[in-house]
Amino acid sequence: MGDAKNDDLRVSFDSRLKLKFLGSQITTDAGLLAYRELDEALGLTEMSADNLQDSRLGQNKQHGLVPLLRQSVYSRLAGYEDVNDAERLSVDPAMRHVVGGRAAQADKEAASTSGVGRFETETLSANSNLMALMDLSGEWIDKVHQRKPPKQLILDLDSSVSETYGRQEGTAYNGHFECNCYHPLFLFNQFGDLERAMLRRGNHASAKFWRRVLLPGTRALPPLGHPQVLSLPMRPLPIRHCTVCWRKKAIAT
Repeated sequence: MGDAKNDDLRVSFDSRLKLKFLGSQITTDAGLLAYRELDEALGLTEMSADNLQDSRLGQNKQHGLVPLLRQSVYSRLAGYEDVNDAERLSVDPAMRHVVGGRAAQADKEAASTSGVGRFETETLSANSNLMALMDLSGEWIDKVHQRKPPKQLILDLDSSVSETYGRQEGTAYNGHFECNCYHPLFLFNQFGDLERAMLRRGNHASAKFWRRVLLPGTRALPPLGHPQVLSLPMRPLPIRHCTVCWRKKAIAT
């Protein structure tokens, strides 16, 4: 990539895309191309097409479901917290190509602020898609582990707080955290990967719905053997913290 070479850099997920050091088309988010390469190799966002349901009609479908999900995910990876930057990112050369589909075509753009907003607040918020999103993160992790299965897997289940302001649906006062909030449950593995999550009302007890989060998260564990360590607090409930450890087990013959 020095001055003596003029060879263009290319990425495998889109052969039309060339990387050059030119001032005509500049992006501050070129690092997303590396994420997109990994996505392409593992087929992560493509898996969402089998899980998510598209209820959009007519003009609202000019951008596909998978490209919209990519735009939503990659914008967060780049540090944009909400959809307010979607209008500017819709013409960003890196974002257009990592999103793919219609956005990667010449003279086309990625979805606008209103388009991404409708996708997140209407399409993704449908009950069937909320349930699918709960599973999608774990399925992505399973896809990675298929290439290099871990010898042991530790799952950590815990509740957290997401403070709210105003009258958001489902928000409520929580006496432990002493604020109006949501009270989500998170299931992480020992690598820091989010296996599964559930958004709950702020006044739900810490243990409420824990089975719905933990048990589906163990779907890929049977090949690792039976659980050898199950750490739960002593009664009485509520359960605030739970750790499950699976270790690969030798079978005696």
